[in-house]
This record gives sequence, structure tokens and C-alpha cells, in this order.
Amino acid sequence: MDDDTLKRGGPLAAVARMPTGAKVFLILSGALLPLALVAFLASLQTTRIADQEVRARLRVAIGEAARSLRGELAWELREVRAALPSTPGEAPNCGRLAGLFEPQAAQGVRYAVLDPSRRLVCGQPIPSVAPAASDAPPAPLQLIPGSGAQIEVTAPTGYTARAFFPTRFIADAAQPTGLTDDIALTLFSGDRSLILRTREDASALDRTETQRVDLAIEDLRLEMTVPGAPVTSSAVVAALSPFLMWFLAATIAWFVVDRLLIHPLRRLRATVSAYQPGEVIDPVRGSQIPAQEIRALGDTFRELSQMVEAHERDLAEGLSRQTKLTREVHHRVKNNLQVIASLINFHARVTVDPGALEAYASIQRRVDALAVVHRHHYAGFEDTRGIELRAVIGELSSNIRATAPEGSGVGIMLNVEPLLVSQDTAVAVAFLLTEIVELAMQVSPAAQVHISTQTTGDAATATLLRISSPALADSPAFATLHDKRYGRVIGGLVRQLRSQLHHEPLTGAFELQVSITGRL
Repeated sequence: MDDDTLKRGGPLAAVARMPTGAKVFLILSGALLPLALVAFLASLQTTRIADQEVRARLRVAIGEAARSLRGELAWELREVRAALPSTPGEAPNCGRLAGLFEPQAAQGVRYAVLDPSRRLVCGQPIPSVAPAASDAPPAPLQLIPGSGAQIEVTAPTGYTARAFFPTRFIADAAQPTGLTDDIALTLFSGDRSLILRTREDASALDRTETQRVDLAIEDLRLEMTVPGAPVTSSAVVAALSPFLMWFLAATIAWFVVDRLLIHPLRRLRATVSAYQPGEVIDPVRGSQIPAQEIRALGDTFRELSQMVEAHERDLAEGLSRQTKLTREVHHRVKNNLQVIASLINFHARVTVDPGALEAYASIQRRVDALAVVHRHHYAGFEDTRGIELRAVIGELSSNIRATAPEGSGVGIMLNVEPLLVSQDTAVAVAFLLTEIVELAMQVSPAAQVHISTQTTGDAATATLLRISSPALADSPAFATLHDKRYGRVIGGLVRQLRSQLHHEPLTGAFELQVSITGRL
């Protein structure tokens, strides 16, 4: 993946930014998850097959229960209707009803026959369950919730027959064969329901299967509920074991890769990041069974660090020799400048010609300017920031006043900022100041010179150097000396500084931009 794709983002970029351990875990999870899903679906298919078997047994059982209950209630209703007289003056067939219901009296079944005046003809008194406020004729079969069911039939002759069947009797009639007692049976008629049997030890978490069939008798419907296929611990383990194996396989693979590859690589990276010149890297020390390739990589880093340590030692020795040589060169140059200054001073003392004395003094000032810059450069040659301009100009001013003729009232005032310049700039500035100050002294022996620096717009790289004196104002003496003796040298030094010199003839000031390397 290229850098542009990583910067744009997206799923691939997110994966690319993940740790290697997370990538390994993600790849293994994606590879093993389909296998775990296949095994899980196979376990679910086994559970569905078991549920289908339960539903099939439930259809058979509820069909058998519905047929038994339908036959029992239809026969009872038919017999009750047949026992009532169909013509006036005929008596009800109480013997038929007695022969039908008396054998079931022990199970709570009762019957009653009433004449048109609602007097009991035979049987036992049974209250009516028909709605009192309803004008419509009551249904022949009524459910009594919590009690049972009752048949009530009225013949055109005015006789009424009633038969009561308790819940237990109806439940026994609807009990299918081949099923345990752990079933639930409920009989529905309109908005009424009669619970025939409830499941024992049932809980809200049990799995059940429920079916309902129509008995085709007076809007009666039978509902049966049986336990579903049990979810055993072995079935749960079988269903979850694919995911457990998937997670364990991905985790173990990640752990192995992390221990053998990623963790040693982290140690190697930390060791290399903490490497300091002169040390010897030992990245596999303390690692736990790293990969052979990482151990070989660590050995390579150790060899490289040993080579770097040897080169560092050689470089340190070479730098020490070079430092000693540089100091020796600076010492010899300083001694040579001191010898030249001493020779000039010696010849100046034995000379009585005023012109020669002035010439020797002029040469002495230039040698002093070069010696000042060299001394400051030598004092800080190990510091690459630069030469302090204020110290150079201060010492240079002292030397110029010291070499001025006796009785001269020359004065130099300084207002220089703590700036750093390069050696080439310091030499050029020192010679430039010497030439301009000497020009002022030639015009007026009592010249007062003011040297200052001023921060410009680009304060980080340049400063404005200003040399002003009334002696530098425009005059015939200044013009003659400048044009014939000092102008060409001053112009060459300005070009060496890669700047432009501005002269104000009325105030007697020279200004130019000087490059700096920093500030103290």
C-alpha cells in the first residue's frame, strides 16, 4: 500500500495502521470464523430436527385428543337431546339418561330434567349457566372456567335437560396415549376457556411447542402444549464449542506470533532507539525464545554497533589530533602577528620623521585589527556560533586610541549590541572600522567617533552598523583623503561584506548592513 492510500484513509488504511498482533488476530479470526459458523449451523440444524420431531408428535397427540373429546361430547349431546320428548304429553326418557350418566356419577357427572314449569323431573338440581340478559337461545354446550362444561338443551315441548361434566372428566377424555403427564390442555369456546391440564414444574425459560385444533362442536377449540426438545448442557457445549475453538485458535496463534516475533521486535526496536554512540547493542539478551531470524538480525545490529564503536573511537582520536594541530596553527599565527607588531613598534620608536611615525602607526592599527579578530576567533574556535562583534569592536577601539599620536584628543564611543558574526565578516568589519576611524583622525586629530548597531527588519540575519563623526562630514579635507587614499579600500571591504555603504555628508555618518549569525 502506498503512502497516498494511507493518507486518504479507508478500511485498508485503518488495517495498515493497526499493530501487527492485531493484524494477525484479525486475519486468523477471518480465516477460522467461517469454519466455526459451519459447525454452529450444523448444531442448530440438529436442534431444528429435534424440534420438528416434537411438532410431529404433537400433531399426532392433539389429533388423537381432539377425536376422543369430540366423540365423547358429541355422543353426550346427542343422547341428551334424544332423551327429551318431541311431542306434547310425552314424558322424558329419564331411564335412558340414568343409564348414561349414573355410571359416571363417581367422576362428578350429574344430570337433570326439568318440566316446562322448571320443576325437577329426574336427576339432581343443576343451575343454568346461560346468560340471563341474553335474548338469544343459549349455546347447547357452555364452558364453566375453573369448574367444567355443561350441556343444556330445551325441547320444543318445554322440557329442559342439563348435564354437567367436571374438568377432570373432560381432561381424562382428552388425554392422548403415548404422552406423559407433562402436557398442558386448554379448551376454548368464544371468550371462555377451560384449563384441563397444566404442566408440572414448568418455568418461563422452558422451550415449548403449542398447537390448536377446532373440534367442530359448538365453536370448541382444543389447545395442547408440550415441552420442546430439551437444551442440555452437552447441546450448549456442542453449539458453542466451534466459537470457543475459533477464539482459542486465533488467540493461541496471536500469542505464539507475539512471543516469537512481535515482542522480540519491540525489544530490538527499543534497544536500537536507546542506542548511544560508543555502546554495543545486545538486543536479544533477556529475550524469551525469539525467532531465529530476529536473533540473526540482533547479531547483525551487534556487529554494526561494534563497527560504529570502532569508527567512533578512530574519529575521536582523529578529532583530538586535528584539534591539537588547529591550536598549534592558531598559536603560531598569533605569535607571528605579535612578532610583526613588535617589529613595527621597534622601528617606530627609532624613527624621528613624523611622516614615518604616522605610517608605522597606520600599519600598526591594521595589524592590531587582524590580531584582535584572530584572538577572538581562536578563543572560541570550538564554538561554531561565531565571533562576538561587541568584544571585537571594543578591543579594536582601545587599540586605535592607544596608537593615536600624542596629544590627540580622539574619542570613540560604542553602542553595540551583543551580536555574533562569522570570521570573514569580523575581519572585514574590523578593517572597515579602522579605515573609517583613521580617516576621521586624519581630517581632525581630535575627532569624536560614535560606533553603534541597530536591529533592522530582518533581525535574525542582519544589523545596521553606523559610524558617525563630525569629521566625516563633507569637507575639502575629507573629500581629498577619501578619494585619494581611503575610498578604494573602504569600497573593497564593503564589497567583501556584500553590502552597500551609505554616506550622509551633512551629519558625517556611514551606514551599512552587516550579516549576523546570532545573538548572545
